[in-house]
Amino acid sequence: MTRSGADPSEGAAATDVRIVGEGDRHLLRSVAEGVFDRPVDDTLLAEFLGDPRHHLAVAVDDDTVVGMASALHYIHPDKPAELWINEVGVADAARARGLGGRLVQALLDHGRLLGCGGAWVLTEPDNEAARALYTGRGGRPQSAVLFEWSLADAPPT
Repeated sequence: MTRSGADPSEGAAATDVRIVGEGDRHLLRSVAEGVFDRPVDDTLLAEFLGDPRHHLAVAVDDDTVVGMASALHYIHPDKPAELWINEVGVADAARARGLGGRLVQALLDHGRLLGCGGAWVLTEPDNEAARALYTGRGGRPQSAVLFEWSLADAPPT
């Protein structure tokens, strides 16, 4: 575990932030409400942690996960590896303590260790908290248009 060693009264500084590996599934048994969109599914967790291109940083406070950030590193035939930060979630009770920044930084540091040449994340234009978080970690806003498909729907004719 990456631990600050600070006095527990210092809040986020005393919260452990670490990259989760296959042997750390037990950490996800106790997750504060609001960290993930839905309850953690053991089958999906095993699949996620079993894939070496998937990465999960967690913030653990008193044996409970109070924050997470997930990412995927990928390669392309003509580009070096990149890290896509998919999602950041922090429980309401643990917000405004710097945990989001520590989680994102843990993923950025991990991406460097993996040899990724860059990292990126998307957020909504009006999500001021996320924009401040990413800018605070050195991210530079870019213009993009997101398209999505529901693969459960019938294909267009």
